[in-house]
Amino acid sequence: MGLTIHYSLRATTRSLTKVRDLIRRLRSRALDLPFESVDDIIELQGNECHFQEHDDQFPHRWLLIQARQLVPDPRDENCRYTVDPLHVIAFSTWPGQGCEQANYGLCRYPATIEVGRWVQRKIRTHLGPWCWGSFCKTQYAGNLECGGVPNFIRCHLAVIVMLRHAQSLGILDEVYDEGDFWQCNDVPTLARAVGQWNEAIAQEVAGLRSLLGNTVQSPVAGFADFAQLAANGQPAPAAAGG
Repeated sequence: MGLTIHYSLRATTRSLTKVRDLIRRLRSRALDLPFESVDDIIELQGNECHFQEHDDQFPHRWLLIQARQLVPDPRDENCRYTVDPLHVIAFSTWPGQGCEQANYGLCRYPATIEVGRWVQRKIRTHLGPWCWGSFCKTQYAGNLECGGVPNFIRCHLAVIVMLRHAQSLGILDEVYDEGDFWQCNDVPTLARAVGQWNEAIAQEVAGLRSLLGNTVQSPVAGFADFAQLAANGQPAPAAAGG
């Protein structure tokens, strides 16, 4: 739980050359932004795309976990199936201290998958031809030890600028920014939002610790002003997930 930017990308082209060029151009923009690091583009196919095939030391494991997509069962809207990609072209960025990686790419998925425990049947994934779905939790970049709110804003805006560039390339599908910056483009509103999220989660963690002790862990518990945040806390805003 924490203030997060959720986003998806989609390319209508079936040309592998064009997909590679789109991701190259997206990475080129990342190199101009104040990210702590921007990794090289990776291209994987077949079993190499499955995160289970790599140990915890594999540097792109989180990227491959995020590359997996969920598709609904047309017979049961409450049932979803995980789909691994067949082909991954993507790269990772690290916006800054306290922030999650922000991964960008395009993947090709199977057109159908077999589901069913006893009786197998095929369902369409509707994931073609190339797409990506991911998220980046930026909230904990606001830890005072990481640089506080200025660091959070720098990290959050860097991810947003990348998504604006994806939009200019014609591959942005959807964005849901829990900080509302994508929607309102207002930095003071974003700063207030992260403050509210910090207080809400601190209050929740403090409440759980009062019942279960310090075994309850959360990044916000490491904030120097955790006690004050918990005292000021209100219920967290509704989140889309992640």
